[in-house]
Amino acid sequence: MPRVNADALGDHGSAARGHGPTETEPAMIEDPLRPLVERARRGDVEAWARLYHELIAPITRHLRYLTGDADSAEDLAQETFARAMVDLPSFVGRSRFSTWLHGVALNAARRHWRKRRNGQRAFAQLTAIAIVREANAQGEPEQAAIQRRRAAALYELLQTLPEPLREAFILRDLEAIPLPEVAALLGISAGNVAVRASRARARIREGLARRGLLTG
Repeated sequence: MPRVNADALGDHGSAARGHGPTETEPAMIEDPLRPLVERARRGDVEAWARLYHELIAPITRHLRYLTGDADSAEDLAQETFARAMVDLPSFVGRSRFSTWLHGVALNAARRHWRKRRNGQRAFAQLTAIAIVREANAQGEPEQAAIQRRRAAALYELLQTLPEPLREAFILRDLEAIPLPEVAALLGISAGNVAVRASRARARIREGLARRGLLTG
């Protein structure tokens, strides 16, 4: 199973093995969290705590998408931040900090998958739960039942996708990470990311259509 290619982002650490910045590497990109990151790099505990509180929820959600298990996601989120704290001095800012952290989390999930290779769960269980909750909140029993069936079908279909398609779909469609950053995370071209995500969407739409559950 391939590792996240954070070298392509110009940052390294637990997400990948890197060799530090060079004059030929791309310049740092704008990141609203950069001031906090710089303070944290200098040992500011309060700044690190603020980064943690800012990002723990999206990172945990990301890991729930990837593992399909809330308890594992919470444990892996803590592991992600622990590794990120150790590797923070190697983060040089050629990606958004949140994207770099997603890479650390993805590698943590991959280590988790290797340990549970014979018992992997679907990636998008949280998506199914969210759909059901939204349907229930509408207070329309018939619509809620349709949404529950659609959520169950989506959950099943995502389990059938090859891992490369699942990863591209989750990062692009569920996490809405920009295409170039997904390409850097996965170590493939932006074109390949787009192709994988498109194939995943097509398979999901086809599966939902066969079940009479395609909307829009």
